[in-house]
Formats: sequence, C-alpha cells, structure tokens
Amino acid sequence: MKTLLSLAVVAALLVSTAAQAGALVDVAVVDRDSGGTLPAYQHDGKLYVAGTPGHRYGVRLTNRSGVRVLAVLSVDGVNAISGETANPDQSGYVLDAYASTEVNGWRKNLSEVAQFNFTRLGNSYAARTGRPDNVGVIGVAVFREKPLFWREGRIAEAPLADRYPPAPAAGTPAARSADTARAKVESAPATAQAMRPLPAPQESLGTGHGAREHSDVRYTQFVRASANPDEVDSIWYDSQSNLVARGVIPAPRPIAREPLPFPGGFVPDPAG
Repeated sequence: MKTLLSLAVVAALLVSTAAQAGALVDVAVVDRDSGGTLPAYQHDGKLYVAGTPGHRYGVRLTNRSGVRVLAVLSVDGVNAISGETANPDQSGYVLDAYASTEVNGWRKNLSEVAQFNFTRLGNSYAARTGRPDNVGVIGVAVFREKPLFWREGRIAEAPLADRYPPAPAAGTPAARSADTARAKVESAPATAQAMRPLPAPQESLGTGHGAREHSDVRYTQFVRASANPDEVDSIWYDSQSNLVARGVIPAPRPIAREPLPFPGGFVPDPAG
C-alpha cells in the first residue's frame, strides 16, 4: 500500500458558490485577503478566475461523494506536496466522505506550508525552479479508494455501501450545504458600464512561495481503485486586466448617451 498525506479535514462542509463541479470533488479558489471565493468565468471550455497580485489564496476541495478520495493537487504544473513536476501518480491529500478542506500553500513538512500568493510569472515558484511552462493553472487529479472489508481476518473487496456512510438525508443542514456547494459558473455582469479602453496585456500571474504558516497534516494509507484518475478538475487563472484583454472576461458594454429634456435649473448667460 502506498502511504500518502492526509489533511485534518473539516467535518462540516464549507459552502462555495463559485466552485468548479466535478462528479467527485468541487474545486474553488479563495482569496484569503478579501475573504471571498473567486468567481469562475467559462471561456472556450475552460474555467478561469481573476487573481489580485500580492493577495494570498487557497484551494478549497470539497468531497461530494460518500467515499474517501485522494486529491493530487498541482499548482503551475508542480505537485503542491512534494514539489515535483506534477504527475497524477504522486502524493496527494485524502478527504473523508462529504468532507471539505482548504490547501493554503506549498507543503514544507507535516506542520507548515509556504503560502500560495498571486505574483508575477517571473517570481512564481515554478519559474524560480526552472519550470515556467505551465504557470497559470491549478489542477486536481481525483482517485476513489479501493473498497475493502474484513472477512475471516483478511481484507477483501466489498460493495461500497458496506463500508461507507450514506449521503446526508434530504433537508438536513449537511444536505443543504452539499446542494449549495454544487458549482455555479458566473457569467459577465449584465449591468452596462461606460465604455473604457481595453487594458493592454501585462505579465501573467503565477503562484509565489510565500511566508510560512502553521498547517497540520498526518500520514495515512490509501489504496487507489484505479491507476488512472476518476476525474481531473482544472482552473486557469490570471489578472483581471489580462483576462479582459484576452476576451475571457467580456469588456464593459458602451452606453449610448441620450439627450435629456430637463437637464438643469435656471437659464445661464451664453458663453462669450
């Protein structure tokens, strides 16, 4: 059995209104300085979020299933636990059934991470370690656990229902939270705004290797049900101005100015 890292996950679900829906795991990007979940924009079959340079962020993972899952987290093409060039067969975080957690940085040891933060591409951890080609995307490869049960002192395969708890009953707080956590992709604002020139593209954002903070994990055993991921969820990111310039976030709509019949008060003298 391969030994993998497991987060001390939160028992109650964390609600996200802008997560990416996978069949097994919802993925969301949280701006830790503003406190909000970044809205996701759909473009050419991909999901994008706009990051603010200098802000810290976290990757929120919510297990939607009634089984334990392994989530191998890649940031800018780098495994967030081991620092290796990312591959789905590497170490990841284990989530209990219906549990949710937030990964806030590069894993340094069992009690610390170096914070994720939005920074210029050249200052990203991937670029600083000679791997700039995949900067700008967050990926999660999800694996189900191989089902096991005890029989005459041996471990053998069994139906999932014999081992794992059922989903929360309808109408309970956990069930309502699970329903709310299903993905909602935000479209461009419908309110028209005054026309502004499109910003010129700037250097792309990457993820920096920030200050260290406390984050406890422990080792656990996990046997994958398959050598291939059950799903791979991806979110691309860049600055707001770059995403507007690239057409990912639609440009503000122009407002045609109409003449007003009663624009002022008393009659002024004409100029000149």
